[in-house]
Formats: sequence, C-alpha cells, structure tokens
Amino acid sequence: MLLVALVIVLGYLIGSIPFGLIVGRLFKGVDVRKYGSGKTGATNVMRTAGVLPGILVLVGDIGKGAIAVLLAKAILPENEPIAGAAALACMSGHNWPVFARFRGGRGVTTYFGGLVALSWMGAIIGGVVTVAVIAFTRYVSLGSMVGSLVSAGVIAFLVVRGNVPLAFLIYAAMGAVLLIVLHRDNIGRLASGKERKFGQRVELPQPPSNTSEGSHA
Repeated sequence: MLLVALVIVLGYLIGSIPFGLIVGRLFKGVDVRKYGSGKTGATNVMRTAGVLPGILVLVGDIGKGAIAVLLAKAILPENEPIAGAAALACMSGHNWPVFARFRGGRGVTTYFGGLVALSWMGAIIGGVVTVAVIAFTRYVSLGSMVGSLVSAGVIAFLVVRGNVPLAFLIYAAMGAVLLIVLHRDNIGRLASGKERKFGQRVELPQPPSNTSEGSHA
C-alpha cells in the first residue's frame, strides 16, 4: 500500500510541475494565467509568449504524463490499474498544481502523454484526429475534446480485442470526461462563435516609457 501511495503522489507531483508558468516567466517575464484563457497549457503560452515557448511547454507537459506512467511501471511492474491511476494523478496535478497555487491547465497534453506510455496506438490516433480538427476548424479546444473521445474509443476497441487491459480504458474515459468538463467555458464560446482560433495572439501590456511627454532631448 505504501508503494501504491508513493506512485500516486509522485504522479501528482510530476504533473504539478508548471512548465507553462516557468516558460512564460523565462521568455516574457509574465504569469500566463493573467492573460488569454488564464491557463498554463501550451496553447495559452503560445498565444502569450510565442511559438517556441509554446512548443517547449507542449513537450514538457506530454513528458510529464509519460514519465508518471513509466515510473509507476518501474515501481510496481505488472500493476496496470496503478499505472492508469498514476496517469490520472499526473493529469490532476497539471490541472491543480500544488507548486502553482492549484491554478494550472486543462490537462490535454498531459492526458495524451499518459496515453503514449499506456497505449501508443490510442494516443497516436487520437493525436492525429486532434491535429486534423484543429487544422480544419482552427479551434484547439474542439480538436482536443474530439481527439480525447477518439482516443478513448480506440482504447475501448483494443480492450474488446484483448490488446490492452480495462484499466487503461478507465483512465482514457475518465481523463476525456475531465478534459471536457474543464472545457465547459470553451464549449460556451464555441456555441456563441466567440472562441479564440489557433494562431491568435494575446497582447501583453507594454512597459512604461522612461521618457516623459514634456522632456527634451
């Protein structure tokens, strides 16, 4: 039981590493949670700080999910439900990080990172669908939600075929539901036509000028 608790706590702590917050401060000196969607995910970092920072956060957040699962497998090999629990704990840590006052992201990339280590086929097919929907509609939120549901569907198919354990489907389904619930504000904006599209930048406040209006050279 101690090892089980250790794996879940480690998963949560790994997920709590706020790459979006760290990268935003390093590149732009800002808290990205004060701009755009108010989240620390790669999409908001890209809008706020630029493409390279967004890519770095994307890689870091995917890595968190994968590492949490791999550690669980190393500590408790053959314990498939615990690997799934570690992935869900990591996703929860990303969304409510202890290192960032419990204000994080929506868990999309961390969700897919966990899937990469649990079922690469579900992760890849869901990821391709995510990218395709974003490319077609330019709505990251819509692509993320559709992609997560497709991933869960693929894993359900693999469970029926006996290729992956039921525990992995429980993670995929619970993670997809959580991801959609956390996108409820996006769903409202999609319905009203007010959702931001991929590529739209967020304007940061300009630093105050050191030269007053009445000064002379």
